[in-house]
Amino acid sequence: MQELEPSVLKKVEEWLQGSYDADTKQQIQKLLNEKAFTELTDSFYRDLEFGTGGLRGIMGPGSNRINKYTIGAATQGLSNYLKKTYPSEQIKVAIAHDSRNNSDYFARITAEVFSANGIFVYFFKELRPTPELSFAIRELGCKSGVMLTASHNPKEYNGYKAYGADGGQFVTPEDKKVMVEVAAISSIDEVKFDPEESNIQMIGEEIDELYLDKITKLSVSPEAIKRQHDLKIVFSPIHGTGITLVPQALKRFGFTNVTLVDEQIKPDGNFPTVVYPNPEEKEALTLALKKGMEIDADLILATDPDADRVGIAVKNNDGEFILFNGNQTGSLLINYLLTAWQEKGKLTGNEYIVKTIVTSYIIDAIAASKNVECYNTLTGFKYIGELMTRFEGQKTFIGGGEESYGYLIGDLVRDKDAVVSAAFISEMTAFYKDKGSSLFDALLEMYQQYGFYKEKLVSVTKKGKSGAEEIKAMMERFRNNPPATLGGSKVVALKDYEQRIETDILSGTKKELDLPESDVLQFITEEGSIISARPSGTEPKIKFYCSVKGSLSDKSAYKEADALLEEKVSSIMNDLGV
Repeated sequence: MQELEPSVLKKVEEWLQGSYDADTKQQIQKLLNEKAFTELTDSFYRDLEFGTGGLRGIMGPGSNRINKYTIGAATQGLSNYLKKTYPSEQIKVAIAHDSRNNSDYFARITAEVFSANGIFVYFFKELRPTPELSFAIRELGCKSGVMLTASHNPKEYNGYKAYGADGGQFVTPEDKKVMVEVAAISSIDEVKFDPEESNIQMIGEEIDELYLDKITKLSVSPEAIKRQHDLKIVFSPIHGTGITLVPQALKRFGFTNVTLVDEQIKPDGNFPTVVYPNPEEKEALTLALKKGMEIDADLILATDPDADRVGIAVKNNDGEFILFNGNQTGSLLINYLLTAWQEKGKLTGNEYIVKTIVTSYIIDAIAASKNVECYNTLTGFKYIGELMTRFEGQKTFIGGGEESYGYLIGDLVRDKDAVVSAAFISEMTAFYKDKGSSLFDALLEMYQQYGFYKEKLVSVTKKGKSGAEEIKAMMERFRNNPPATLGGSKVVALKDYEQRIETDILSGTKKELDLPESDVLQFITEEGSIISARPSGTEPKIKFYCSVKGSLSDKSAYKEADALLEEKVSSIMNDLGV
């Protein structure tokens, strides 16, 4: 035990002597007996931080792990916040979970703690997508909600996403108030684990029906779908919750030729057919691509475990399937939506779209050309949801998204939604096919019209306590000594969202940024490239987002133009040392 830091040893002893179950204590004692000091340190060196979005971490015993006790403490803190915020109301919450190992167990713990605190719980009886939880919170008049998920993280992870009364994740100042209440739980003995079953009501198919009915009414091009109803679509839920609603949504929209990837339709928290259940990774779509080639599909769709993000693949003009990145899909969706709304005469000047600061700026150009307002928020869909709530009843939200494969169409939900996105990506494919085109052609035409924007994300993983310190040091270095040039072009501006200041490097003048504080740096070059550095809030990573711009004179010049932009991206990343 001497090789453990005193603060870690103190935490370990608290758990061995406290009101924790025998199995938990045995697991901790086993690690001590094996002198697994690194694992013990990572498990106990801090309390798993209840951040602005909730909890996410590796499952296991310890204060820095996802387990019954960290989930229980988070729920007790959230309960205390809700009771202080709504002292004279009957508080209602909704709870759902994804397909991850233990998600159903952690969801039950969450429901029981809420119920023990006198809070009424609508509890999805089976796994459901994250966006449906957001929908349910709004539909059922809840003050909060919790989704048990770790999104696309590896199978060892789980998490706890907390939502407010608008169906979006908590934002300032409420998020800080919740964090204070959770941090105030100093002992597991403060957590009420004994359920009051009369405060728990099971829900399921009735919410599915409401949700599917309302998203179907959002369809903009039903006539195109009717003519292209037999569009060949391949769908994989990658062992997640997408199987519960995506096939139904596609059917409701009118698609009659949907092929499922049989090997991946069964929910399974071990994600046996993939390395990572992440539709951003080509490997995760291997089986879907194989099926797509077999049937010569028009479109391949794959959703992550909690079905809030969707990846797609389409054929290029050489007949090869290629994966679109999140910027390409998001840009195409916005371009399609605004084009279709314009064709139907639905644009009145009161519509808007929302994206994040690290998402392709081609979207801003598209919106400007249609006279539709485009707002940029910090990274994280909760900020998009916050803006939607602010404008509710005043302006019409058409759609929005972020580069990490998360999109939303319509205002039924306050989070990214792969169910409605899968339906609209399919509708968009039918719309262009009905015009004798394809999604790939639509992409090239968009580049010809608005400029060839190319984006690339590079993630650097730094695990554990030492990794967190390395990431912090990298950000400090970039902040204090920003690069003079990137990709052969002078850095002319630095946006520091932590200090909320934009600095003109050449003149030294500064101006305030009109967004909340966040640990993000953006370098803008003379050529107009935008490079963002941001530590992940949910994974042990620092992410670099690189956006460069060129032109596409003719579709036949695509490969050459793409290669030039790829060289520019590589040069910039080399200059950053990543």
